Order: sequence, then structure tokens, then C-alpha cells
Amino acid sequence: MTNSNGKVLRSEAWFGPRDLEGFLHRSGLKNQGWDEDSFAGKPVIGIANSWSEATHCNAHLRVIAEHVKRGVIAAGGFPLEFPTISLGEFFLTPTSMLYRNLMAMDVEEMIRGLPIDGVVLLSNCDKTTPAMLMGAASADLPAIIVTGGPQLKGNWRGEELGSCTDCRRYWSELRAGTITQAEYDSMEEAIYRSPGHCMVMGTASTMSVICEALGMTPPGGAAIPGADSRRRVFAERAGATAVDLVRRNTRPSELLTEEAFENAALSLLALGGSTNAIIHLTAIAGRAGIDLPLAKWEELSDRVPVIANLKPSGKYLMEDFFYAGGAPAFFKKILHLLNQDCVNVNGKTLAQNVGDAECHNDDVILDPGHALYPDGGISILKGTLAPDGAVIKRSAASSDLLQHTGRAVVFSSPADLHRRIDDPDLDVTENDILVMQDAGPIGGPGMPEAGFMPLPRKILEQGVRDMVRISDARMSGTAFGTVVLHVAPESAIGGPLALVRDGDMISLDADGGRLDLLVDDDELRRRRADLESSEAVTHMQPERGYMHVYNRHVMQAQHGCDFDFAVGRTPVATHVEMEGH
Repeated sequence: MTNSNGKVLRSEAWFGPRDLEGFLHRSGLKNQGWDEDSFAGKPVIGIANSWSEATHCNAHLRVIAEHVKRGVIAAGGFPLEFPTISLGEFFLTPTSMLYRNLMAMDVEEMIRGLPIDGVVLLSNCDKTTPAMLMGAASADLPAIIVTGGPQLKGNWRGEELGSCTDCRRYWSELRAGTITQAEYDSMEEAIYRSPGHCMVMGTASTMSVICEALGMTPPGGAAIPGADSRRRVFAERAGATAVDLVRRNTRPSELLTEEAFENAALSLLALGGSTNAIIHLTAIAGRAGIDLPLAKWEELSDRVPVIANLKPSGKYLMEDFFYAGGAPAFFKKILHLLNQDCVNVNGKTLAQNVGDAECHNDDVILDPGHALYPDGGISILKGTLAPDGAVIKRSAASSDLLQHTGRAVVFSSPADLHRRIDDPDLDVTENDILVMQDAGPIGGPGMPEAGFMPLPRKILEQGVRDMVRISDARMSGTAFGTVVLHVAPESAIGGPLALVRDGDMISLDADGGRLDLLVDDDELRRRRADLESSEAVTHMQPERGYMHVYNRHVMQAQHGCDFDFAVGRTPVATHVEMEGH
């Protein structure tokens, strides 16, 4: 079979020849019960499945895969499912972000090496989606992504809950003594009650909408709940679309344009989306050969308001977002800001895909003139404490703390913070600034979601629920507060964050985009000299395994934390190039 360009399908190199190699390849499918008529001359669609019981967000993807297969077969293709690494924050230590690049390499090499003409990527938890997009962008074989959808709304004592925004909120109340341990425990089964990812506008939700903004998933797929039968119908249609994608020979490089990434960035900002998605989108762009510097985010943030009234910035949940019209209704309300001619995997432009979209609840997806926040939900900060940048999710912060000068209370690592944060003798007031070091890409290792530092118990007991917090870590997209993240360069490689000491004054000006350490240059030079001579800052360099590669090649947050050698694409070989296979 040939595609629309008249080229023989890539899979024919495996299954077409009537020789020893072809014999073995065909036998490998017949061994599984497939008749040759099932696959001969048909587009072979790989289904890259990140299903895992150790990634609860992805634990229902086996069911989703079966529906993708239905669509592939109905459209005249042949499905070939294969597993990939799966990453979830709940069960993977020290952090799933440490292994995002490993998963991206896994996905890329499996796409490259298997006898497939196109691929459907099944993901859901927040690192699995960017990892799959990164791998697919580098391999540049026709690809489509299907996420598993958000969980249904939690419900506890009549209150609608969002994971894990509300479990974090009530955890503070538990530590403050306003609820009991038994009450907190009773929430566990009430908040996580269906298949899917976190149902607030966390990283997984942000990435699912970004997939649609990039054109890599068919319209309307971002917000369908994981438990909704429409998620399975969508998966079947996506399988059929994948076959059509191969026939049209449409590759990610044709969809992942500079204009598409601008749409994705604008969407993230208008969603009040996760700060993590800035890192992920930057990495995906790098794989597509496109630069997405922090300066671009600064520029775009001034152009777009936050119109998604979703936790943690607003009050609703992803289930409500879906019922209100989902991503198509959201895109239509900011269509005047977007590049409308960008093409989706279904072959239509963004403008065509959202032309008939309707919003059914203007309090969930707000009109730009009545926005939740007048400009982008995320601000980029620079200054003497963050020469290469930092971020703050201002839409989820306390407005009275967005311009604040305070005294630093410094923790040398996440472990040090855990050990001392509730010490009654900790010298801290509500006007101070909590600072945590050694939690960046190398220091973490892996840049863990440790940036949502708990407030000291003694401060919580005073009724205070927010303080300025600064670190080189990330923060879960479900979290909230006046939290400065991704400070670069990180402290582990000698960034200015490593020089901060207890009692130093720090100035945050989110409106002005500044983050400054108010210590004179002579003192900082002395501290740097002490730091460079200290063995305490020497980090272990593993001599083998994945960490050996990671520590030597991971880039800083402003570059997406990808590996320096993995940036860019190398398209998979064509049939002609594989004649010697």
C-alpha cells in the first residue's frame, strides 16, 4: 500500500518481502493469532501505551487501547500495541520528572525501531504526556496523542473537591489543628473516586489542553472525564484518525510549528495552567527545533487574560469545564489571540474546528471582558536572585504578597525543610520569606515538586495560610500560594540561590518581573569564595547507569530540563532507506 504521496508504507519493509526476513516478521504476528489478511498491505498503527498500576492516572489505559484498536481496524489499518515506561508522581521516587527524558527516549526509539507507519500515544499523568510528545516530535513519524481524561469531581461532606488542591488545603488545616486526623483520612476515598488524572487545572489538565492547542489530539478530547463513555468513543475515533494521518503522510513537524507553540503558550496562560507546563512545552519545542525562551512567555503573558475559572486559581473542576464546552469553547473565546490557521491531526484548521463550538456555562469559561485575572496567570521573574529566570503562578497567589520584601528563612534542602519546618523554635514570622535550596534539576535530583513548601505549624496556628516561598524546585500544578519556582541557575551549580543566608532581605515584585537578593556585592563575593572552597557543595557524580547520563547532560529549567544531546529531531527512515533491513 502507498500513502497520498505514492510512497510505499514503511511497514512493508517488514511484512512485504517474500524472503526469510519477511517470513519471520509475518510469523511473529500469525503466532499471536492474526491472519495475514489482517495486516498485509495495511497501515500499521503503533499504540504506545503507558498503562501501569504504578501510575494510577494511567491505570485505565488498557481499556482505552482496545477502543483505539477498534478505530484502527474499522479504518482499514492494523494496530500493534506496545508498552512504554510510565511515570507517576505518587509512587515513583525521588520524582517522576527525573525520568521524563528517559521515557521520551524510550518512546522515540520504539517509534523508530518498530514496524509501524504511525503511532497513537496513550498518556495521562503529567510527565507521560510531555515525554510522549517529545519522543514523537524527535522521531517525526505520523503521530496522534490520546490522553485518559480527568477524574470525576470529588465529593466530601457535600463539598466538591479537586485533587490534590483540596487535599493540600485540608492538610494545612490538619497541621493547624482545625480538623482531626480521622476527618482528614475520611477524605481519601471521597476525592480520588474514578479513573483519570487530577481534575483541577494541574499539570495533567494543562498538558491535555496543550495537546489540543498544538493540534496533536483531535478536537474535544482534552477534558472528557476518564470514566465517561465518550472518552472511549473519542479513542476509537482517534484510532481511525491515525490511519488517515498515515494516508496523508502528515507528520508532527507539519503540526508543531512556531505558531502552534505560540497557541499552546497562550492557552496555558489563559487557563491559569501549571508552571510545570512551561518546562514541558519548552522541551517539546526544542525537540521540534523551535526556541521558546522565557522572554516569549513575558511577551505573551501581557496579551491574554485568565478565563478558565478552575481550581487552583478559580472554583470549578475539569468535569465542569467539559460540560461547559471543553477546549473548543475555551479556544473560541480567545480565538482572536490565536493563530487560527494552525492545522490539527484531523486535517482542519483551528478556526474550522472551533467554528461551531458553544460555551454552555460562562462562569466556568469566562468571557475575556470578565476574566478571572486580567493578564496571563504566570509571570516570569528575573533579577539578582534569578539571573536566568524564575516563575510564579500569580493567578493562584495572594495579591497582597505579589510585591513583598522580607527576611529570608533558609533551608538547605527539602530534607532540611522537612526536618525543621515545625520546630517551635524556628525563627520565623508571617512576613518572612521561606527559601529552599538544592532542589533543582541536578540538586534534587530531578527537580522534585517540593516548591510548595508547607508553612511552619506555628504560623498556621496564627491563622496565616500563605507566605512567599522561593526555590529552584517545581510545584505540583494542583498547588497554590505565593510560590516562586524554577530559580535559575539552580543552587547546586552555584546559582545565587546558593548564596542566600538566614536574615538576608529579598524583594519580590511580580508586577515588575523582579526577584532580587538585597545583599551587597562584596558580601556575595565572599560567600561565593567560601562556597567554591567548601566540599559541602560537591554533588556526587554517579559512575554508571541513568544518573551518570542525567547529571552530565540535563539542562536548566529555562531550557526545558531536556538532555542537551536529545534536542531536535531525526525523522525515522523511509521504506527506500530501509531496503537493507
